[in-house]
Amino acid sequence: MTFHTLGLSLPLLNAIESMGYNEPTPIQAKAIPFIVKGTDVLAIAQTGTGKTAAFALPILEEFLQFPKRVKANAPRALILAPTRELAQQIFEAIEGFAQHTTIKSAVAYGGVSMVTQTKALEAGIDILVATPGRLMDHMRQKTVDLSALECLVLDEADRMLDMGFIKDIRAILRYCPAQKQSVLLSATMSAEIRGLARSMLHSPKVIEIAPNKDVALIEQTIYRVAQSRKRDLLRDLIVDNRWEQTLVFTRMKHAAARLAHHLEKDGFTVASIHGDKTQSARARALADFKAKKVQILVATDVAARGIDIEELPHVVNFELPANAEDYVHRIGRTGRAGQTGTAVSLMSAAEQPQLEAIETLIKKQLNVIEPEGYASEDEEFLIEEKKAAPAKKKPQERKPRREPRGMPFEPKEKSFARRSENRQRVKKSDIGFDYVLPEFDFDRRR
Repeated sequence: MTFHTLGLSLPLLNAIESMGYNEPTPIQAKAIPFIVKGTDVLAIAQTGTGKTAAFALPILEEFLQFPKRVKANAPRALILAPTRELAQQIFEAIEGFAQHTTIKSAVAYGGVSMVTQTKALEAGIDILVATPGRLMDHMRQKTVDLSALECLVLDEADRMLDMGFIKDIRAILRYCPAQKQSVLLSATMSAEIRGLARSMLHSPKVIEIAPNKDVALIEQTIYRVAQSRKRDLLRDLIVDNRWEQTLVFTRMKHAAARLAHHLEKDGFTVASIHGDKTQSARARALADFKAKKVQILVATDVAARGIDIEELPHVVNFELPANAEDYVHRIGRTGRAGQTGTAVSLMSAAEQPQLEAIETLIKKQLNVIEPEGYASEDEEFLIEEKKAAPAKKKPQERKPRREPRGMPFEPKEKSFARRSENRQRVKKSDIGFDYVLPEFDFDRRR
């Protein structure tokens, strides 16, 4: 199958060819015909499967077939994305696909001034790509009007829910027209995604692409090392294997900043992307990495789904992610578009549960290596864990009951039996109780 068989117009086909796309991916081949017809679509597919073109091309085709005068502040299509990086990536892809058309688009996300975004909206645009938070800012200031919306797309919907955007999404839906086409794309099908799909989709076509859990073109290796030796091993892997470009993921932003600092001291050119960076700094770091001006890019999970780099050969998990699905999204940055890639994970003993969760998710046992010279901290971790655990108190031996002075101790059962025996010795007569007085020696009294 080729893009010519999908019924796309010549300007789009020329743009696709100039951008180097040869044939549609499975998600593109299945989704484009339905979206072109105006059908609501629920697509479940992993990152790196070509989802952006799957919804961008049919929207552009629709606007080419049915052009309308663009109203100020009133886009015809709205695409919501969870992160700034992903929003910028989608915007750039749409600009590329629409290079031979007059269709206008704009992007709106936080971390930068709203002035430029407001001017673009006032000039009139067909397609707006935005993050939920920044779109809500424009809606409060009445710089965007959603009344003319014809198509709504939620990309990476599961990620948006994870980031707590559900209230913003529901608020945005209330301002959208009831009659519109809706497309929801997600990497997972959770109960929350099903509920969101029921509330915004009408008789949708469900498209599910086989998950990229086996990632056959990606060589995955786990190195079991001590936490304190991870930086040394990462440095040696890059130097010994002569890795030209490496994307390194950490869990926390302070860990990303600290790791980037140490790698720079080791002589590498390094850039980093995390929540404390301004949007301009994040964009500059990503652009420098794409242009191969820096050798290593250190990023947190906030960028895992927003980094699209062609022919990225190496991805390193400096720490295993807390969520097993984030592992798939991280390593999905390499091995894209049929290319091979290498994914390396540095695992301490404390991260063993994360590894087990990942293997359960991808249904595959990963190759675990214990490199010489980088001692595993299994025993050390167990010792520390034992020290940290509260010491169990030894059960105290029960002391025997103390006997009263001058009186021998008898169990209750024996004393009860003795009282019963005494009662049986007393004989009852007709006139009362027979009682024998003890003999008394009257002579002795004298």
